[in-house]
Amino acid sequence: MDFILMLDNFLVVSAYKSGKMDQQALQQSFLKLVEVVSELREKCPWDREQTIESIRHLTIEETYELTDAIIRKDFLDMKEELGDVLLHVLFYSQITSEGNIFNIHEVIDTLTEKLIRRHPHVYGDLQEADQERVKLKWEEIKAQEKAERVQQGGKVKESALDGVPDQLPALIKAQRMQEKAASRGFDWNDPAGARAKFMEELAEFDEAETEEEKEKEMGDLLFSLINYCRLSGINADDALSYTNKKFKNRFQYMEGVIQEEGKKMKSYSLEALEALWQEAKGLEK
Repeated sequence: MDFILMLDNFLVVSAYKSGKMDQQALQQSFLKLVEVVSELREKCPWDREQTIESIRHLTIEETYELTDAIIRKDFLDMKEELGDVLLHVLFYSQITSEGNIFNIHEVIDTLTEKLIRRHPHVYGDLQEADQERVKLKWEEIKAQEKAERVQQGGKVKESALDGVPDQLPALIKAQRMQEKAASRGFDWNDPAGARAKFMEELAEFDEAETEEEKEKEMGDLLFSLINYCRLSGINADDALSYTNKKFKNRFQYMEGVIQEEGKKMKSYSLEALEALWQEAKGLEK
């Protein structure tokens, strides 16, 4: 949730600082939204029955809808999806406030304090202009926060990987674990090392004989490819998402042409389908 709030806060503050929104209007809009969420929780039969567990899967769905809008660069849709994500943040906070656990004010204050604490190069005396150094400092401060939380009786997280949610999609989870490991010094010095590892894993996959061996080796191969992407400055999930979109557009173009001809795709030769694929590819340019 801290990422979601951080993203929304960034957009709101950016709008305010650019002169598109004055402070009073911002306060009124936010307070009105909090009031509406509170009223819905009180008066709507469906909202009243929800729990943090029952809406969890809906939050995941809304987050994916937001990422889809980002990939499509549909800013009108993105604005709406950001609103839906913000609604979930407020709804969770409303539910927990009813149990005197925490409220939206505490959520915002906790996030604000964390952002200030983790950006000493902006709010402190530390001079860090390099992006990589800023990222490493962020991880260092997070580690300090965890240690302090343990001293205060909080949950012990012994591993750098404990902060990676188990429910993340496998591709994103792999990259996050690699990033966490890299923050502890377990990493290749350059992309060449990761590429060599990928080639090594590819050879092992080719040598695998049983289905079980092939599955395991393919997992290693995919993991090493994600690592190669990361060290090459590429987010593997973004890259695959854009390729998925590209494939979908080209394939649907092929389907449209074939449908207009009153035929079925299976009746086309591979060469004919490849020609249609290249035609669709050419239209993109």
